[in-house]
Amino acid sequence: MYTSKIAGLGRYVPEQVVTNDDLSKLMDTNDAWIQERTGIKERRWVKEGSDDTTAMMGVKAARIAIERASIDKDDIDFIIFATLSPDYYFPGPGVMVQKELDIKTVGALDVRNQCSGFVYALSVADNFIKTGMYKNILVIGSELHSHGLDKTTRGRGVSVIFGDGAGAAVVSRSEDDNGGILSTHLHSQGMHAEELIVKAPGMGTRWVTDIINENDPNDESYFPYMNGQFVFKNAVVRFSEVIMEGLQTNGLSVSDIDMLIPHQANLRISQFIQRKFQLRDNQVFNNIQKYGNTTAASIPIALTEAWEEGRIAKGDTVVLAAFGSGFTWGSVIIKW
Repeated sequence: MYTSKIAGLGRYVPEQVVTNDDLSKLMDTNDAWIQERTGIKERRWVKEGSDDTTAMMGVKAARIAIERASIDKDDIDFIIFATLSPDYYFPGPGVMVQKELDIKTVGALDVRNQCSGFVYALSVADNFIKTGMYKNILVIGSELHSHGLDKTTRGRGVSVIFGDGAGAAVVSRSEDDNGGILSTHLHSQGMHAEELIVKAPGMGTRWVTDIINENDPNDESYFPYMNGQFVFKNAVVRFSEVIMEGLQTNGLSVSDIDMLIPHQANLRISQFIQRKFQLRDNQVFNNIQKYGNTTAASIPIALTEAWEEGRIAKGDTVVLAAFGSGFTWGSVIIKW
């Protein structure tokens, strides 16, 4: 069995910065209210008329990751794209990446696991590499939330949280037994599916013809709904459990963590986990303050940024963890 490693990382965020003060002009909110509850100061939103789509932002991040991996685009033999905001209902954005990067006709897989999407995608890539099926897999997490948010006072509890952006990783086969992805751990609990949800267009529950005929401007089912306190309480428990599961599987302890990169859902969740595990500030990486919650894109954006800043070194134990809609959650343990 082979070892899989992250050979290259890339990220992309739109140019338009939207501050909390900017949002206060759209809805009844303010900077202090948003920062107190989420830790977010600003986020990036795609500017109207821009060519940035979920797929195209993924392409931009992927080009950087491929270059940093020191491989050619045609060395990519599989594509995995994680998102909750695809360009189309179908087909998924994986094939769009294959087209835009002009990669040969390799397989393209789309992962719809929302906030934990990149962790799930990385797990799939890891196992494909380890079994010898593929050699270089392009894994992308990309989200365009801003086009689907209720930017009124009615939707402020959710809309202030989310941002747009993309991150990418090239996962490659390695002969080095001393490093790479050590293990991945995935879980779900569908009984809480409607605590964090976008119900529409929901082909299984509503006919498209009915939706068109109703044409109801007050239909809130197209906007995200989140039971914030319930999600928070479950997140801090599941984050802790899945991180410990990963460490124990590899005979590691909390003291062995060199860098924890949690999904950037809420700074208060990250701070809770940091206090619980008694980690120093230099052992946890957060960038939600400037990007908001970019769901499937948050971990690859943060991982890339941490690496770019020199916060991750060869031999470090890096832990990735995510929790989100579904509920789904997971962790990845990496020896860098």
